[in-house]
Amino acid sequence: MEGSLVVIQRDGLITFGGDGPPIVLLHGLMGRATTWWRVARRLEPYGRVHGLDARGHGRGPRGGPWRTERFADDVAAVLRTLDEPAVLIGHSMGGLHAWVTAAIHPGLVRAVVCEDFAPDQRGRTVDAWRGYFESWPVPFRSLAHVREFFGDTGDYFVECVEEREDGYHLIASLPDLYEIAAEWGRRDFWEFVERVKCPLLAIEGERTAMPPGQQAELAARVPGGLGRHIVVQGAGHVVHDEAPETYLGAVEAFLSDVIGQPFFAS
Repeated sequence: MEGSLVVIQRDGLITFGGDGPPIVLLHGLMGRATTWWRVARRLEPYGRVHGLDARGHGRGPRGGPWRTERFADDVAAVLRTLDEPAVLIGHSMGGLHAWVTAAIHPGLVRAVVCEDFAPDQRGRTVDAWRGYFESWPVPFRSLAHVREFFGDTGDYFVECVEEREDGYHLIASLPDLYEIAAEWGRRDFWEFVERVKCPLLAIEGERTAMPPGQQAELAARVPGGLGRHIVVQGAGHVVHDEAPETYLGAVEAFLSDVIGQPFFAS
């Protein structure tokens, strides 16, 4: 894995490395594909690992409407360029996009990993986040300043900023992020969970801020008994960064199982 390359492709798709069945990593709100670097390197023995910048993030396309189905269609457009159905691994928003893509475009998705996202967050608003985001000392003076400010998740957020003349700013636009997240407070996504036809692993952080019980129910409501659910002790929302060995052990076991199974496109 020392020779891994990141190849920048069109529409925000990058290739980390590896050979075999495609594995596509989908980041969370305000993130980008390169936040997956450490995870991607560990997964290269299981397939050809890619990452995708979502619309409005990183090198992804710009402009709404910011509807989940449109994000899923963006993912599907990329999957159609690959040689065979992919495993989708998503964190938070990316987990939502992964299972919605699997529901709408079942012939393109072999399996799904969803990290810390719940299907029904109706009634929640972005107002609580708005004050927190707008309290950040932007522009940050250096990447070291970013790491210092975000502490344990500093390495993650270093990937989410870009340098401008006056310092470092988030790559994604805060107004766009507010619009994306606002949709989650207006609707639920259970209908898509119930249309998933492939194996799904739900990974929940013990200190999740998601509504209690929903991630276990998410796995239980995948048809055909194809859903699995684990809780990672001590982890918060970014499980793959806060408890990487436990997270990777669960994902590697899941991949070892599902990649060895035949895939029947629906």
